[in-house]
Formats: sequence, C-alpha cells, structure tokens
Amino acid sequence: MSRFRSRYRAGDWVEVRTKEEILATLDENGALEQLPFMPEMLRHCGQRFQVFASAHKTCDTVNKTGGRRMRDAVHLEGLRCDGSAHGGCQATCLIFWKEAWLKPVREGTSPAPALTAAMPEGGNTPCDEPTLMQRTRLSGDDPQDPTYVCQATRLYDATTALKRWAPRQYVADVRSGNVKLAEAAKVLFLALVYNLRDFKHGYRLTRWLYDRAHHALVGRPSPYGIGVIPRGSPTPTEQLDLQVGEVVRVKSHEEILATIDTRNRNRGMAFDKEMVRYCGQDLRVIKRMSKIVNESTGKMLHMPNPSVLLEGAYCTSHYSERRLLCPRRAVPYWREIWLRRAGGAPAQPTEAPVIIVRPQAKTEP
Repeated sequence: MSRFRSRYRAGDWVEVRTKEEILATLDENGALEQLPFMPEMLRHCGQRFQVFASAHKTCDTVNKTGGRRMRDAVHLEGLRCDGSAHGGCQATCLIFWKEAWLKPVREGTSPAPALTAAMPEGGNTPCDEPTLMQRTRLSGDDPQDPTYVCQATRLYDATTALKRWAPRQYVADVRSGNVKLAEAAKVLFLALVYNLRDFKHGYRLTRWLYDRAHHALVGRPSPYGIGVIPRGSPTPTEQLDLQVGEVVRVKSHEEILATIDTRNRNRGMAFDKEMVRYCGQDLRVIKRMSKIVNESTGKMLHMPNPSVLLEGAYCTSHYSERRLLCPRRAVPYWREIWLRRAGGAPAQPTEAPVIIVRPQAKTEP
C-alpha cells in the first residue's frame, strides 16, 4: 500500500535545498510531477522553515471537481507566493513544496546529502534559471496579454481525483498533524448531519438538527445563509479607501446578507460560508487587491472594484462539502461594504433591503 501522506508532519523543520539541487529535479517545463517550481520560490533556497501542513490533498479551484490528492508535498509556514514573476499577481497563494526540494533538519544529525540522482549525464539539467522564468508564461502567448503558468493554474494536472468520503484522507489529516482528532471528528460529524438534507423528507427537521448541533459544538450559529437581493439586481457598494495596516471590524452575517444576491455575491465576488466565522472580529488590512491571475485561464484579471485581504483570515474548509479539511488555506477577498473601521458606528444604509428568512437549500461550494 502506497504512502498516502507526506513523510513530513506539521511542525517538522526542513531546509529548502539549494537552487542547483532543485533545478536538477525539474523537467524542461520547470516542473516535478507536473507541479511547477516557481521563480518566487528561489529566494527561500538554503533556508530553514517549519512545516505548516502536509499537502497530501488540496482543492480544485480550476475545474471545481472538489478535493484532489497530491503526493509527496507540504506547505511551509508563512511561505506564500508574492506574484513577482507572474505580473504582480496579488492572490497570495500558499506554495506547495515537493519533498524532493527539501531535506529534514534534525538535532544531532548531519545534513542530508546533496541531491544528484536526477542529474543527467554531462551535468546539464533540463531546466535552468532562465528557463524557469520563461515557463511562467505559456509559450507563444501574446506579450500584450500574457497567459501565466503557476502552481495554481497547473494544480489539476499535478493531482489526482480524491473521493469525497475516502477515509484514508481524514486519517492522514490527523496523523500528519494538520488537524486535531477532536476537530476532525467535529467537522465530519457536522458534515454528516448537514447531508441528511439529501433525503426527500424531513428537511425542516434536519435543518433544525444541524443548527442545534452546530451551535452546541462550535458555539455560534450555522454559517449557511442566502443573500436577500434577487439575482440579476444590482448589489450595493461602499468605498472606505482602506489602507494597509488599518484595523477593521467584519460586519455581522445579517448585515452582509443584505449586501449580496441569492447566489451570495456582491458585484460578482462571493461571500463564502467559510468567511462567516470572522463576522464581528477586528482584523488588520494586509493588502489591497486589484489584480489576480485567473486560475482557469492564466490571464490577469483586473478588479474594477478593489478588495482587501485581512490578517489571519483564511479558508479552513470546515464547510466546503466536497473538500473538507483542505490544508490549502486560501485567503478570502473582502469587499469594503462587508467591513467598517474598528470602533466606528454602523453606517446607515440608504436603501436597506428587508432581510427575509427562507429555507436554505443545500448548496455546493
């Protein structure tokens, strides 16, 4: 039986191998097992970091197929892509690191030997640093409208299908140290209760049961809700001109529902149920967002209405039914209308939609 999770556990210390060692593992496309090694990662070579999570699974944000399995990879603490080699993309994605690009750091042991097994005869590697830069864009694309290639755009090709309820993935989540046993049990139990809604009868009962179970186990109301603005109708906007370093308070779930349509979107940007946990919290602005690489097309997407990133806010995949406990920690984007400056009084909306409580149909992420 093949090893399901990475040999590194959350909390382990590793050292990123040298540039030369890593280049020796890459093919002519600058990738290992179809996962690109991006130029943004080079500055970390030779440094030591703590493993944040085993990346034995991830989520498919390109084809929306749910969870995907990745072999022999981890995420390292705090290492996110800065987009410097990809047109200044501001998505701030958590980077994947293949085990072949790392070596363990253990007290009292000698350094791991240099990686030479992948070095072809003659000492020439299929990939060098200039080639690595060239592979950040699709060959033959329009220089005026480049198509970027990165780990996010190639994630589907670098992974394999993972069944939604495959038990080994949840065992690996706990054994790798990604989550505590109690947390995993709570998330899986609530998902099981929520999926009782699939039955044709007893919807009101199963909804009541889920709401009660969620409040008892998590200590706050269910995060599921539906925006009140009819689909196709304009959604409101608010400009706060928030700057990096400012502290804001996330509005209540009810206030945010009044700003999104029945698809839970405000001017095309989704407010996800994973974001509800931050309602009422004071968080610091760490970045203003104006452009990101579209993971499906590789094209740079310019936001007509900038949003912001908040410190410490990320997706925990506790409610993403087809990718539970994904360790990718994607950062959500926040419309300014969902926030207010900390300590400020609630703004009086000019046109406040009436909040209507309606039965919540089961939705897929």
